[in-house]
Amino acid sequence: YTTLYNGIKIPVIGYGTFQLSDATLCEQCVDHALKAGYRLIDTAAYYQNEEAVDNAIYHSGIPREEIFLTTKLWVQDAGYDAALKAFDISMKKLRSDYIDLYFIQQPFNDYYGAWRAMERLYRDGAVRAIGVSNFSPERLVDLCMNQEIKPMINQVEIHPFFQQSEALNVMKDYSIVPQAWGT
Repeated sequence: YTTLYNGIKIPVIGYGTFQLSDATLCEQCVDHALKAGYRLIDTAAYYQNEEAVDNAIYHSGIPREEIFLTTKLWVQDAGYDAALKAFDISMKKLRSDYIDLYFIQQPFNDYYGAWRAMERLYRDGAVRAIGVSNFSPERLVDLCMNQEIKPMINQVEIHPFFQQSEALNVMKDYSIVPQAWGT
């Protein structure tokens, strides 16, 4: 586990569901991941598999509070009102009372408005943590300097062939946890 600056503990290793748009396959893969011990499950509205992820979690028998569930807001839903509406849709698909971590998936469209909506969701307790995904160092600093609550995580592509030293240094400077993704 690692601890976010707001005190929330998050598993260091998680299972991502990108490219698992087939509902049956997604449900099987998440089921296998949970049986193997994964407790962080990452989905997104864009992946079109939130319902399958929910089915796997529901049928696993694992209490919801033992699973760290993340989902993401897609570009077309950026903006204050659109983000709140998209969040409600994700909550219905995931049949959950809360989301552990809600991301803005890409820094496009009105992501300032979306971030303000996410700050509201965080303050209201609908999400335990808020973050961004695929934000360059410049976009991340800009968001940090112009919002009330800074992101707790920046999920970016990081691996031995793409180490992102500058991005990691910026995240460290702002106490933002990096979360690596790769395909």
